[in-house]
Amino acid sequence: MKIYFEDSMPYGSEFFAELGECQVFSHKTVDADMIADADVLLVRSTTKVNETLLAKASKLKFVATATAGTDHVDIPYLVQRGIHFQSAGGCNAVAVAEYVLSALCVMGKKLGWHLGDKTIGIVGAGHVGSALQKKLDTLGITYYLCDPPLQEAGDPRQFVDMQRIMHCDIITLHVPFISEGKHPTEHLFDVARLNELTEQQVLINACRGEVIDNGAVLSLFESGKRLNLVLDVWENEPDINLALVPYVALATAHIAGHTIEGKARGTEMLYQGLCDFYHLPKSKTLSDYLPRVETQLNINPSLDVQQNIENLILEVYNIADDSKHFKDNMHNAEQFRYIRKHYPIRREFSAIKVNTGNFSQSKAIYALDFLKA
Repeated sequence: MKIYFEDSMPYGSEFFAELGECQVFSHKTVDADMIADADVLLVRSTTKVNETLLAKASKLKFVATATAGTDHVDIPYLVQRGIHFQSAGGCNAVAVAEYVLSALCVMGKKLGWHLGDKTIGIVGAGHVGSALQKKLDTLGITYYLCDPPLQEAGDPRQFVDMQRIMHCDIITLHVPFISEGKHPTEHLFDVARLNELTEQQVLINACRGEVIDNGAVLSLFESGKRLNLVLDVWENEPDINLALVPYVALATAHIAGHTIEGKARGTEMLYQGLCDFYHLPKSKTLSDYLPRVETQLNINPSLDVQQNIENLILEVYNIADDSKHFKDNMHNAEQFRYIRKHYPIRREFSAIKVNTGNFSQSKAIYALDFLKA
């Protein structure tokens, strides 16, 4: 079995080497001739999987992406050819939820409010929205869910409509990009909806750039409207509208899900799917390869649990650092690609040990998935 996997896939060699003859490729140089003898093709979002790429791969049986998104894959073409397809839906859900928590902590300090007093509107209650919901439950923060397709499908959770979401202090977007149909998400936040936002609200987009009309929001900024906007995703990536960047409160290069756990979990999910497809035994797990974090964090017993949690979140990951780096260096499309590809290692809470001592509220800290020291 000839397996081709993209070079940006963490632990690809470790997971796939024993399953067949492996060949690593770069999205910059891969072409139809290179993968003509492939039985298996494993990619990340930087490789466009379509008829042009697969034209000569007559033996291809299994295609998978180690990402939650599938916009880069021509799924109807794979179906037409009878090629099995798998994505890694949910692999980075925890990472994105923790990105949002960091953004909330930073924006709270910036705007002078206490997170526990705010309401959060979660638009999209799939993998990421559910991971964020779980963490907000742990923190005791009030939130509302909006997801019409899930609601119509019978999801038992309580949902609200967008009208109620628009009254939340913080709105965070976690929907797929859908351009047509009953519930399109393209420009879900158009000029009219953006105009409804007040100076006190925060809007976070960590799903797909096209969900917010970037041209409309730039025009509003230029006309003098004040908005608290956190953007990890942009329209027309990597060739984004550079004029918008200075106006955005926190700006990053589509890295919300880029913890080492989130990226490597995608590799693990492809390994499991490949073993299932070919009826092979599974002998490897992610824990076999993740580096251990030796340092531990300590709480300040003189602070309340909310302050300690916010401090811990920002010690593990402070989005303000990424935003500053992005704004200082983002001048063209190639730099967007570079920042994203060379993003430094970031860890999830579950890798970090915290010593709470005799702190009475330690249970809430460990419920966020921090490890006991």
